[in-house]
Amino acid sequence: MLGFDFEEDRIKREIIRLGAKRVLLQMPQGLKPQATVIAQSVEASGAIAIISVDPCYGACDIALSESQELETELIVHFGHVVMVKQGKIPVLYVEAKTSVAVDVATLRALPLLAKYKRIGLATSVQHLETLDQAKQILSDAGKDVHVGDAGQLEYAGQVIGCNYSNVKAIVDRVDAYLFIGGGLFHGLGIALATSKPTVIADPYDNRAFTVTDEAQQLLKQRFASIREAKKAKTFGVLVGLKPGQKHFDSAMKVKTIAEKHGLFAFLLSGKELTPESLLDFPAVEAYVNTACPRISLDSPGKFQKPVLTVNEFMVACGEVSWQQMLKKGLFEN
Repeated sequence: MLGFDFEEDRIKREIIRLGAKRVLLQMPQGLKPQATVIAQSVEASGAIAIISVDPCYGACDIALSESQELETELIVHFGHVVMVKQGKIPVLYVEAKTSVAVDVATLRALPLLAKYKRIGLATSVQHLETLDQAKQILSDAGKDVHVGDAGQLEYAGQVIGCNYSNVKAIVDRVDAYLFIGGGLFHGLGIALATSKPTVIADPYDNRAFTVTDEAQQLLKQRFASIREAKKAKTFGVLVGLKPGQKHFDSAMKVKTIAEKHGLFAFLLSGKELTPESLLDFPAVEAYVNTACPRISLDSPGKFQKPVLTVNEFMVACGEVSWQQMLKKGLFEN
């Protein structure tokens, strides 16, 4: 199955242990093509499998309300590490580690890292078991390799979209970073969180590339969003309703600070905070996002009005400087 370990025997044991008769399967887009195969395995255990077709953005996005409506007795959540505390409905996290080789992509990253001696190494949960292989390749090439562990995430070297503490923990000890994994999002997040050159080694396509230009372009877009939001007198403060995205205290902090500066601030809540869902509020001139950081990351191309992170809002209000915000992080509350 595409080199991913879906731990089907473990899922079966949990179904039997709980006596579950109805199971909800939840996974990110890249794993959904295998959902029907996993569902067959679940049903071989005597339970009915229901596949969630809704988007799944991370470990913060557990389908608890969907599970309640469907009266399932277990949620099997694929591709992420535990983030949300267990509630009434048990959640089994399957990390979906992959055996995809990283050597070719890592070797192709070496020329892009040629002028850097000290390299910080990071990855998503899928590739943690191949991190040692990448580290060895870098060491053999004469690099001084560091893997950060700030103690906030389950594994050393791991990054997630809203937490780059592991790479920030070693920022003073490295000249550049190498991220092992597919896509642009996490590598871009590392570059923005550390202001250091970042290379992505993509083992799925066996290619390597830098994200420096993309990071600089995004910073320009974010600065432009802040500048535009400074003109706003009325803000909508977005409150996510997904289990790991509900930061009501942060939303209230934003509302309090906005009102201190003579601004209007209204709390807007939702499970899916999309451009379409915000079109019904013409009086709102800018938004502050306290939910998933991807909403703000996507804002310049998708949303008609500025969508600031909490930290960016502090810059817009003059509470902190642009440089102070960059040190803390664009997308970390």
